[in-house]
Amino acid sequence: MKYGFFDDKNKEYVITTPQTPYPWINYLGNEQFFGLMSNTAGGYAFYRDARLRRLTRYRYNNIPVDNGGRYFYLYDQGDFWTPGWMPVKKELDHYECRHGLGYTSITGERGGIRINQLALVPLGFNGEVHQVTVSNTSDVEKRVKLFSFVEFCLWNAYDDMTNFQRNLSTGEVEVKDSVIYHKTEYRERRNHYAFFSVNAPIAGFDTDREAFLGLYNGLNEPQTVAAGQPSNSLASGWSPIGSHCLEITLRPGESASYNFILGYVENAEEDKWEAPGVINKAPADSMIKRFSDESDVEQALADLAAYWESLLSKFNLQSHEEKLDRMVNIWNPYQCMVTFNMSRSSSYFESGIGRGMGFRDSNQDLLGFVHQIPERARERILDIASTQFEDGGAYHQYQPLTKKGNHEVGGGFNDDPLWLILGTAAYIKETGDFGILDEQVPFDCNPDNTATLFEHLKRSFYHVVENLGPHGLPLIGRADWNDCLNLNCFSTIPDESYQTTQNIEGRVAESVFIAGLFVYTGPDFIELCRRRGLAEEAEAAQEHVNRMRAVTLEHGFDGEWFLRAYDHYGNKVGSKENEEGQIFIEPQGFCVMAGIGVEEGLAVKALDAVADRLETKYGIVLQNPPYSKYYLNLGEISSYPPGYKENAGIFCHNNPWIMMAETVIGRGDRAFELYSKIAPAYLEEISDIHRTEPYVYSQMIAGKDAVREGEAKNSWLTGTAAWNFVAITQSILGIQPQFDGLKIDPCIPAAWEEFTITRVYRGDTFVIHVSNPDRVSKGIASIMLDDKILNGNVIPPVGDGGIHQVRVVMGHAVTVEA
Repeated sequence: MKYGFFDDKNKEYVITTPQTPYPWINYLGNEQFFGLMSNTAGGYAFYRDARLRRLTRYRYNNIPVDNGGRYFYLYDQGDFWTPGWMPVKKELDHYECRHGLGYTSITGERGGIRINQLALVPLGFNGEVHQVTVSNTSDVEKRVKLFSFVEFCLWNAYDDMTNFQRNLSTGEVEVKDSVIYHKTEYRERRNHYAFFSVNAPIAGFDTDREAFLGLYNGLNEPQTVAAGQPSNSLASGWSPIGSHCLEITLRPGESASYNFILGYVENAEEDKWEAPGVINKAPADSMIKRFSDESDVEQALADLAAYWESLLSKFNLQSHEEKLDRMVNIWNPYQCMVTFNMSRSSSYFESGIGRGMGFRDSNQDLLGFVHQIPERARERILDIASTQFEDGGAYHQYQPLTKKGNHEVGGGFNDDPLWLILGTAAYIKETGDFGILDEQVPFDCNPDNTATLFEHLKRSFYHVVENLGPHGLPLIGRADWNDCLNLNCFSTIPDESYQTTQNIEGRVAESVFIAGLFVYTGPDFIELCRRRGLAEEAEAAQEHVNRMRAVTLEHGFDGEWFLRAYDHYGNKVGSKENEEGQIFIEPQGFCVMAGIGVEEGLAVKALDAVADRLETKYGIVLQNPPYSKYYLNLGEISSYPPGYKENAGIFCHNNPWIMMAETVIGRGDRAFELYSKIAPAYLEEISDIHRTEPYVYSQMIAGKDAVREGEAKNSWLTGTAAWNFVAITQSILGIQPQFDGLKIDPCIPAAWEEFTITRVYRGDTFVIHVSNPDRVSKGIASIMLDDKILNGNVIPPVGDGGIHQVRVVMGHAVTVEA
């Protein structure tokens, strides 16, 4: 069943009941300040880093679920309630949540009072604005009280939830007029504070959680709200909060709006204080003045809409499929941008505490947003490359605040270096900015030890070449793309991290997946060498790629499909010789994407095996059969119950690799069939089974061997977003950025008659109309650019910043360029 509907005109998903199968969230913020907000106003906010600069507290795995957020309580003559239903859970006469692009609007009505809570992070603003509008829908005058509520986190979210012997004594606040200032630890090493303001006189306030709630009460029954009377408490240690009380009188039909701001301020060391012990409030005052009345919020919302319209206009599809257009034009690129901002750090499944930005993850995320904000992609590439080691390896993660590698996780994930080549090449293909290769970039974030970005790419390439195993395949290290396939770990100790524990010494365990990735990314490195005049370097690299291709065919194919790996003992993984885990999805996708086995007919065999062994009605499972017991030589992958996560779950991140592989062999119908199986807009009708948001991808869907087949987890922050955008826009619709232009090479269902794509590329706007009169899946008969027939299928940049018409006719008249 459905719990809402898509409003494509307003680019919103409208939720019509607060009791969704799981909290359905949205992200606020695009630059430095971010917030997570659920359809019942749950979630939290942070500045840049969800671990080190968290403003508000949130308890994961809480009872009830999603308890804690930015709440507004309405007190009406003894009755009190919240417009988002949670946390009070009083029955509402009306409820609606609209998740839009960078904002959320929640409306609740009860007893003749309607409240709308509009939440957004304005552009260029380090804070959340919550415009709360209270309306009297009854025929009598209403005298009510509005109580706001946030619970402050003591900045470092990990320390906040562990170091109680210190933290319960450090909380400090100031209150001045209608502003509550949270200044815990500001007296010593911190130069930042938070504030919570409202643009109206208040009848009182609370800053101490116990005084507001009552020691034994929950957020559903705060004693001050129940009594309709704030206590004017000042926090001293324990748990600081922010709560305003406003007295409101409304005639029938009358409304009143209030702007609440949850903001973040940094002061220079010399400007920390305005008086001894009194924080410098001038920056906060300036932020508050920006939103002094209702029209200021209206303008910020309009600016935000224009910002997103600009981003989304870079690629626009008009087709015969409403759900496809919805995904390509709105929700998939929106999720790509959120994933770029967050990597895998902060969602309702990622706490923001244990992970930073991923080296591999961020490079893959580049693929989905580089066309929207290439300048930020450039910055991200240089940040990522700075965490690389001199030998070409890299930190697996880094913190967004410090931009330094995470020592707790370290490196040794041997696929990581290759993703830097892929991400950098995607950026150059989009922008033509070869100059980025000359940027001086540190090794290990050491500014005294730098090399050009091109040198970093070279070391990435040769990190694979210099780390080959007995068969000539790449050594897997701690893990390759699948962090749960731990062939050198051999962990027997509970609570030990599979990824960070000391691996057994030995250079035997090899990855066929990395081999496919190497052959896939190799041509980009080779072309960059050539364009820098390094002919010998290019020739040497080509020989390495050719050798890897041959080795993969000789030692990486198992008769019907590609092997997954060789373990620490040199035994096959992902082979028909195995009792369990006989076939894996990853190498079938990437090896065929790389063209390995295409000429020999092995690619077709491998993809047919995927359809036969791995495909389900909800998508493609990661491997089959699942592991029914723990295998010491395989690690975490075998620790999950069958059908979940990496143990034969439908790992949506690598489903698009099979879609893309299918287009390599020309099977457009199969590619789109697989696309529609996991695209969120196509799953809205099964929301009660799927559970997570019907507007964004999830990382994992329970597989055919699971107890809860079809149930999704880990929504929002997943490489699924970028790879599915690449799969549909580049491989299926066939608009492929290249070093010298846009290559047009669709591979579509044969029944499709036509579609039109508007694509902004290097300052030019190309309106590309594709017709398919012969009902083929692949092949170009002709291309016309502004009434001139093109020789080949690459549209060169025009360079005039104008709008150019492109007419593409599919068919068999000419051979498509390789």
